[in-house]
Amino acid sequence: MDGYKPGPGLRNLITDVPGLKVGQAQDVAVRTGVTVILPDERAVAACDVRGGAPGTRETDALAPENLVEAIDAVVLSGGSVYGLAAADGVVTWLGARGRGFGLVPGIPKSPVVPGAILFDVANGGDKAWGETPPYRDLGRAAVAAAALDFDLGTAGAGYGAMAGGLKGGTGSASVFTTDGYTVGAVVGVNSWGSVIAPGGRTFWAAPFELDGEFGGLGPAGLAAGPDEWGSAKRPTETRNTTIACVATDAILTPAQAKRFAVMAQDGLARAIRPIHAPFDGDVVFAISTGRRPLGDQPDYAIARLGALAADALARAVARGVYAASPWPGTEVPCWRDLPG
Repeated sequence: MDGYKPGPGLRNLITDVPGLKVGQAQDVAVRTGVTVILPDERAVAACDVRGGAPGTRETDALAPENLVEAIDAVVLSGGSVYGLAAADGVVTWLGARGRGFGLVPGIPKSPVVPGAILFDVANGGDKAWGETPPYRDLGRAAVAAAALDFDLGTAGAGYGAMAGGLKGGTGSASVFTTDGYTVGAVVGVNSWGSVIAPGGRTFWAAPFELDGEFGGLGPAGLAAGPDEWGSAKRPTETRNTTIACVATDAILTPAQAKRFAVMAQDGLARAIRPIHAPFDGDVVFAISTGRRPLGDQPDYAIARLGALAADALARAVARGVYAASPWPGTEVPCWRDLPG
């Protein structure tokens, strides 16, 4: 299978993984949004939770010992607990199209749609939604818009996000291997920690950058002493969370997908400092679209794919912040406006 040129995929998005699409929707007035990862067919998935304050849905269903071995979509949403309703909109959209888990003929199928949320409800948008928060409608709009191309920065789940002291956003990245596997990541960056080193604008993810995808500054200046967190949020700003999904076209079992997710989570530690704090809800989902066998050394293949996923996730974090812009009519600190 050798002969492929390694590097970013054609789009440098998670949708370079064959069998995946991504849809996004946002509400400008509310300053929030939703990102939906939609496999073409039901896909093996797993989840790894490291943050101390997660908000999730259907993650128990992903345990390898449980009945359901595949999912129909993954939802990343703003809105804190209200944002969990975004998956309701995705479920109804999928169910109306006959997609989901089913055992009994003639009974409506049950779409399996795990999700996670980040906290963006204190960003100044109009949150006076009463009993009708926008997330169900946003989820339905996002899944209906699923395509191979999607926007980075102030879009989707990262629309209302802040990454430390800078505007956060939605990021994505991909990589092809020399033997033809594809790995990708998508992330909503709403971190408490900083994505850049103190005293400058160099991303912590700089050593993993490919083809100047987030500024091409290189790793010079990557240094920090104890307790030097740069543009991290203040101690009183404890409403955060970075949520992500990684994917590969390798054929994985649920247990292998879990290890893939665990290894991928290290990408957040490479790109954000500090991470996995008590008031972060950091969650990483993993999806296998099942197109390519692992070969005769499956454990080595999983180790390799997990390492690639961690790198791709670190790059995706930086790309999301690199592409972020202020909300309309506002002045929000953005990476692109930093001196230097």
